[in-house]
Amino acid sequence: MSKALLYALIAAAGNVIGALAVTRRAVRELRVIDLLVAFGAGFMLSVAIVELLAEALARSGSAAPALVLLGCLAVHLTQHTVTPHFHFGEETHPVSQVAGTSALVGLLLHTFFDGVAIASAFLVRPQLGIMVFIAIFLHKLPEGVTIASLMQAAGRSAGQAIGGAALLGVATLIGVVLTDQLGFLVQHGLALSAGVTIYVAASNLVPEFQGKKGWKLPAAFFAGAAIFFLTKTLMDGVS
Repeated sequence: MSKALLYALIAAAGNVIGALAVTRRAVRELRVIDLLVAFGAGFMLSVAIVELLAEALARSGSAAPALVLLGCLAVHLTQHTVTPHFHFGEETHPVSQVAGTSALVGLLLHTFFDGVAIASAFLVRPQLGIMVFIAIFLHKLPEGVTIASLMQAAGRSAGQAIGGAALLGVATLIGVVLTDQLGFLVQHGLALSAGVTIYVAASNLVPEFQGKKGWKLPAAFFAGAAIFFLTKTLMDGVS
């Protein structure tokens, strides 16, 4: 098993862990995951802007900006245009079964590119792969919360909610496998996944906490960015 696939498998498990927190009504765990939304947004934005964009320009050249934009537009299309009801975090109101299913379909593209990002980053260097893995794992937990709570709000069973989260993990693994097989993704996967990562962090995760009161969530956001730079410094020191 490649390192990228192993790390993707661990990340995929985060989807299921988040779903279990919902189906078991683990209140304390859901509060921790709420903080992880903010922390993960800071870490993800930092990884995407500082690391992924630079490497995407190196690998994709002049096509990189357009591919980054394409990644952003693709996620917006699937999550907020095709999907009638979608937001990150726990769903607290009843929704239709169509809304629950369409949210799952929308998230599948995003989670596929999670795998592309991990595989593409490991192709550049292991240190980058590990940082991308951390960023993705941090948002896999609230992602599992999102799909499980949406499916339960749509009247689905706990088993179906966990199954939906597991499908997101499978999509991530498929992203890794296809990146290793397709020349286009080997060269341009980093640029596409950079766009996806920026969109998810800035347009999905940040709005989930920026309107909430208190200092803990904003502090977690800035802490995510700070921990990224600390991680980068440590990784650069051992490379």
